[in-house]
Amino acid sequence: MSPELEAGLRLLLSAILGGGIGFQRERAGKPAGLRTHMLICLGSALFTVVSALGFTGNVDPARIAAGVVTGIGFIGAGVIFRGMRGDKVMGITTAASIWVTAAIGIAAGAGLYIIASATAVVTILVLLIPRAKG
Repeated sequence: MSPELEAGLRLLLSAILGGGIGFQRERAGKPAGLRTHMLICLGSALFTVVSALGFTGNVDPARIAAGVVTGIGFIGAGVIFRGMRGDKVMGITTAASIWVTAAIGIAAGAGLYIIASATAVVTILVLLIPRAKG
């Protein structure tokens, strides 16, 4: 299989996995839903694919992953900040789902298909756990 075709499959898988998580968040009525999670997963995968396949010489693809993690922190913080109501902080779970979706994108972009898929399934299962009333 050509490197471009495999890269395309990695990107497609990332969009599907991010879409699964985003679909759950959208059905739960959260501000970051299907499109947001798909784009985060796809973007993370693209950065990973480009860093691994697009650069030659003495480069470290792990540096791109570190940059993705930093960037996603800003998006997650925005989700949490937007959700503040009085003394109650909201949006932590949505921020965490964005964070793990980026990690899934990195894994898919790196060709770790089973790890990315299993993590997406576990993430959706965790998000389906009913919230404790308190």
